[in-house]
Amino acid sequence: MRKLVYYIASSLDGFIAGPDGADPTGPDGFWPVPEDYVGHMITEYPETLPGPARAALSITAEGTHFDTVLEGRRSYEIGLKAGLTDAYPHLRHLVFSRTLGESPDPAVEIVASDPVARVKELKQEEGKDLWLVGGGELAGSLYSEIDTLIVKLSPMTIGAGIPLFSQKATFDPTGWTLTDHTVLGSGVAFLTYDRAAAPADTDAG
Repeated sequence: MRKLVYYIASSLDGFIAGPDGADPTGPDGFWPVPEDYVGHMITEYPETLPGPARAALSITAEGTHFDTVLEGRRSYEIGLKAGLTDAYPHLRHLVFSRTLGESPDPAVEIVASDPVARVKELKQEEGKDLWLVGGGELAGSLYSEIDTLIVKLSPMTIGAGIPLFSQKATFDPTGWTLTDHTVLGSGVAFLTYDRAAAPADTDAG
């Protein structure tokens, strides 16, 4: 069965963007993008680079992790403001929004129904894993469905901003098993965690 993978950059204090929710790596952003960070993404996760970046870097590799990208309306609108109706034309692209209405791009599917139910359906389909790109609100709604966390941990703190999970996440302490890690010279750490199996009930009654 396909997995839902939350592959996301985070500061040390658990934020994925500043308080305004704008792209922190954009022209006016505050988030450093080291050369070795980009190089690691090109090598290991080429499908997670936006279409314009792939074109500029002459990247044609399909990638081995994901064939589908999921994002919330606010995350999607960052691309729209930059003139991109589909930032990931090389992937199946779903945007979860009850207010967006008609899709601005025929290749982008707008999902106005329950995110959890739609993700359960997607998991049953054939294909590579599902990439949850953000933002924190959608991640909060899908908290129970996330099978793997890949955190691109930046060696910085920002004090306040958009958290990894919004308050839509229910209180549900969950264990995660570190299954892979790569620490770059710049200090960025790629940390992969799989949801730990729930402990067996040993109560004999």
